[in-house]
Amino acid sequence: MIDLHTHSIFSDGELIPSELVRRAVAKGYKAIAITDHIDHSNIDLVVPRILKELQILKDYMQITMIAGAEITHVPPALIPDLVKEARKMGAQIVLVHGETIVEPVMEGTNRAAIEAGVDILAHPGLISEDDLRFAKEKGITLEITARKGHSLSNGHVARNALRLGIPLTINTDSHAPSDLISRDFAMRVLLAAGIDMDKTEGIFNHSKNIVRKAIGGN
Repeated sequence: MIDLHTHSIFSDGELIPSELVRRAVAKGYKAIAITDHIDHSNIDLVVPRILKELQILKDYMQITMIAGAEITHVPPALIPDLVKEARKMGAQIVLVHGETIVEPVMEGTNRAAIEAGVDILAHPGLISEDDLRFAKEKGITLEITARKGHSLSNGHVARNALRLGIPLTINTDSHAPSDLISRDFAMRVLLAAGIDMDKTEGIFNHSKNIVRKAIGGN
């Protein structure tokens, strides 16, 4: 399992980074990104702390660890500068909290995230045809999520991404130990979203490619 969207106590997760990573290892994960929620109020605290902790852990955990950030409930006009700032601070992967149908995310967030060139647009909800085509043009990855509530729109995202050839990833958006999943369960989430079995391996492989890019590989 590769999971590119998780949260620690540095935002609203239940676990400190070391325990989150250890539990991921025990679950059979090959790679994990810690992507705590950020806005202008905490970006300078969250990103450096995740980077520092993962640097300390890297020689002791048998897993690839990625320091990231999820820009969350930020007005769309402010998203581009925050993406740039997160990368400047060392975030290896940047997500934006998309227009999920279960939270009052501002309209235009999906569009702003795509325009800003984020790595992953998380749980983009009922993303519009125009934004889907823009995501394809910009090479943005859309998320299929195992997170309760956010997963309600997985079918819409999967169907249209596959129709247009937009890359997908499968993540948990974990906030608690019970949110971490096995690769087999991730497969079931993809199948439940209406993705054919022969398409699933390509989604898992795309997550591997994101990891390689994040850690500076080819």
